[in-house]
Amino acid sequence: MKKAWWKEAVVYQIYPRSFCDSNGDGIGDLNGITSKLDYLKELGIDVIWLSPVYKSPNDDNGYDISDYEDIMTEFGTMDDFDKMLAAAHDRGIKIVMDLVVNHTSDEHPWFVESRSSKDNEKRDYYIWKEGKDGKEPTNWGSAFSGPAWKYDEKTDMYYLHLFSVKQPDLNWENPKVRKEVFDMMTRWCEKGIDGFRMDVISLISKPEGYPDAKVVGLYGDMGICANGPKVHDYLKEMNEKVLSKFDIMTVGETAGVTLEEAKKYANTDGSELNMVFQFEHMDLDGGEKFKWSTQPMPLVPLKENLSKWQKGLDGVAWNSLYFCNHDQPRIVSRLGDESDAYRELSAKCIATCLHMMQGTPYVYQGEELGMTNTVFNSVDDFRDLESINAYRELVESGLYTDEDMFPKIAHKSRDNARTPMQWDASENAGFTTGKPWIAVNPNYKKINVADQLKREDSVFHYYQKLIRLRKENEIIVYGNYELLLPEDENIFAYKRTLDNQKLLVVCNFSKSEQKFDFSGYENAKVLISNYNRDARKDGILKPYEATVLLLENA
Repeated sequence: MKKAWWKEAVVYQIYPRSFCDSNGDGIGDLNGITSKLDYLKELGIDVIWLSPVYKSPNDDNGYDISDYEDIMTEFGTMDDFDKMLAAAHDRGIKIVMDLVVNHTSDEHPWFVESRSSKDNEKRDYYIWKEGKDGKEPTNWGSAFSGPAWKYDEKTDMYYLHLFSVKQPDLNWENPKVRKEVFDMMTRWCEKGIDGFRMDVISLISKPEGYPDAKVVGLYGDMGICANGPKVHDYLKEMNEKVLSKFDIMTVGETAGVTLEEAKKYANTDGSELNMVFQFEHMDLDGGEKFKWSTQPMPLVPLKENLSKWQKGLDGVAWNSLYFCNHDQPRIVSRLGDESDAYRELSAKCIATCLHMMQGTPYVYQGEELGMTNTVFNSVDDFRDLESINAYRELVESGLYTDEDMFPKIAHKSRDNARTPMQWDASENAGFTTGKPWIAVNPNYKKINVADQLKREDSVFHYYQKLIRLRKENEIIVYGNYELLLPEDENIFAYKRTLDNQKLLVVCNFSKSEQKFDFSGYENAKVLISNYNRDARKDGILKPYEATVLLLENA
């Protein structure tokens, strides 16, 4: 298999607003990140993926950009960014920026001009359509509730916004838009950044003819815009004009991606992106019609799905490995166990299962501590636009009652991932000396960095070891994958093979003891175990036990 630095890297995602506040205004910032780089160096990660830090009115926490080449006021200045970039590079840590180019903010100068008149030179930078029968041009719904079209009185037309009304979609059909985007990307690369995570990049090519979509809930499914007719043409052009000119890492957030589409986006010929984020495994604990649900993640479908991607991309594309990010509730609360007895064991079990697969692992801030979902007492506690809008629309429409909807939205809200990083047991978890923009998770006195750095058996030190093992053993990066016991409802076990080496990964995702047959691995070395014991001795896996065995000369 072709080797590459980004295949061997471990990525750490920072959500700047919630990571570390250096000036006491309750909002994390760039200088706060710089102050914690030594912590990340100690963890052992190679790359930081930085959620958006560009100028933004913050309707969707920075994913609504009003200036791609300036910094959000609350986060600092471009000088602060340059210092952070240099400090990261001094420590051998790369910085990957979040690229949000499916849409801009409605406060971006391009859109201000675009909406000013029908004959403005930037009118065609966005997607404008006439209404149909006095209503929206199509039945599409937006990701944040309501229709995906906004009527604009000034020119008596509608503009498309697949997300918030303050996030109008760019018109990628327009070569001038593509040139603006590619030139901006080039300037960031010349500044010295190390790559891009591309927000909802699978949505940039809209379906020809703008047809109505199948109705899901109250509106037509906006998924009709995923993997559109020209998306691969656009990305090949982006690669040719920008990406191929720099030694950078690229990962596309590709809603609605299939295995066959992923092989095109992340192909081994390197003509588009290095890898994609797919969401199939993260949707397994969703409700029938939408993501809102309190059900736990089912293990057998999870194994089946992750194995499909492991086998399907082997040798033809590259996987990104993740359970957590700024859009997902905490994985310990979905797949593990929040109780004091099993929280740390389950966090280590989940990490083992993911980090031993083929692909590039992503760690989301606080995941390395086993941070959990937070507590919401009312809708007033939410800060996330998606959660607030969904609650209001679903309850006010009469489709659901408050009693039914609130626990589901509380469990799956993106705010669960956005509570402040838990640095220590002092007030506000050491995140800020001011009032945090969103409440700190009440369990911060139990779960925090200061405590975990002191304890050898902590989740932090376990992640540190997993990251180190990946650097020391090529089989973890490049070996092929084979699922064992596909129908077992408690054990996730698989084998990795590279040349004459074999790796056996066994994880018990239950509170009860499970038997496992270790035959053939009597001479293997225990690489890591979250119980610090050899499970082969009794052939029993304890609750949430994970163990990894390496067999040489297999």
